[in-house]
Amino acid sequence: MLKKKKTIIALLLIPQYLIVRLLSNYPEFIENYYSNGLYPFISKIFRYVLGWMPFSFGDLIYTLAIIYCVRWFFINRKRLRKDTKFWFIDVFSALSIIYFAFHLFWGLNYYRLPLHKNLNLNKNYTTEKLIGATEKLLESSNKIHLEITKNDTVKVKIPFSKRTTFKLALEGYENLKQVFPDLEYKPRSIKKSLFSYPLTYMGFSGYLNPLTNEAQVNALIPDYKFPTTTTHEMAHQLGYAAENEANFIGCLAAINHDNVFFKYAGYTFALRFCLNEIYRRDSCLYEDLIADVNIGILKNYKESRDFWEAHQNPTEPFFKLFYGNFLKANQQNKGMESYSYVVALLTNYFDNKTL
Repeated sequence: MLKKKKTIIALLLIPQYLIVRLLSNYPEFIENYYSNGLYPFISKIFRYVLGWMPFSFGDLIYTLAIIYCVRWFFINRKRLRKDTKFWFIDVFSALSIIYFAFHLFWGLNYYRLPLHKNLNLNKNYTTEKLIGATEKLLESSNKIHLEITKNDTVKVKIPFSKRTTFKLALEGYENLKQVFPDLEYKPRSIKKSLFSYPLTYMGFSGYLNPLTNEAQVNALIPDYKFPTTTTHEMAHQLGYAAENEANFIGCLAAINHDNVFFKYAGYTFALRFCLNEIYRRDSCLYEDLIADVNIGILKNYKESRDFWEAHQNPTEPFFKLFYGNFLKANQQNKGMESYSYVVALLTNYFDNKTL
């Protein structure tokens, strides 16, 4: 009887996949009935139930799942060689359940309307607009940097703890919802990852657990990156699954914060994206602009670059390749490269805005 149930569950993976493929063709339906309908209710339940815990419940579940899988393969190692049907049913029934939970609890957000349509922003932009937005961000970044350090050659150090960063991050979203009401965020459920060391060597700053709606931040990343990484993961919790869109929203939440250190993290985060795009288009213009960036800001950029370079290892490209393919499977056609879409959002948002 149990085997029959597992077989049925395993076979349900096929219609599930077809239904998700079908729904992916109707982003307005997903936007109205899932992303702005069912999902906010589900996500708030998870955050109320698990947000109070000082540790990541999702990371604990991952740990237990890994132990269980290793134990299962060890116990059944002999049977696996003889009975292909046995492991096929067990493995695919488990995958079927996970696939269902992933899309119900969060994953359908990958197929919602693009953010630029929701915010009435143009998807395309000219180099002139990019330059204009970059110059505004550069001026604001320099100004806030000097306000903090009083010396343009000194890098910024965040003076409060990571736990305090988590608490303060809410204020950025409180301010941002005055502009974009759909971006209201409560309650809080963001934590330091229990897997910060392996996460670092995989090359990731943080992630959202789609099964528990907990946002995890790599506790080892440079302090000045912590505010924007936190607001980025919170954007995922609000249902913005695409990395580029979470980058944009996380950036705005930091920039709209009352705390000057959050503002600094937000402006320099946006500036770096735009400078990288200008370098891709015109390296000479990039050199002209980078010469105007305060040396202290460049030191913060170098701090981040040095951190990731120090943890590079032969396995990192495989994790990036896996995640890139995961993004492509969820309609981010350029995989990891789709992150550059954030420049279009930033450029068109700041184009006519006075900073």
